[in-house]
Amino acid sequence: MKILLLDDDVFLRDMYAIKFTERGDKPTPVSTGMEALSLLEEETFDVVVTDMVMPQMSGLDLLRKIKEKHPKLPCIVLSNQGESFDKDDAEKAGAVGYIVKAEYVPSEVVEKVHTILQGIAVS
Repeated sequence: MKILLLDDDVFLRDMYAIKFTERGDKPTPVSTGMEALSLLEEETFDVVVTDMVMPQMSGLDLLRKIKEKHPKLPCIVLSNQGESFDKDDAEKAGAVGYIVKAEYVPSEVVEKVHTILQGIAVS
């Protein structure tokens, strides 16, 4: 699976990229929403996994922009913000799933992403 992986924290982004690669996925890690939008114009991805709190462009703004041009592209939020209103806002912006980083170890995050995508493929 080809994953656009967005997080401004280099350590976390690299760690998740390694875990996705170990699972057999092909992650493309980026650090900003602008990088992500630029890549989406050049390449196709199976899913976008994005943080919510980032400089320049929030995860919500990124989700909205992605959904304008790529309405069928699944987007999953991976964030430390875990309040119900955060999840609701992300869903309204187009996210198909929301994972709170602190609730899972990295390998579980990878499996959770796959589970979310399987769930929407079945629906």
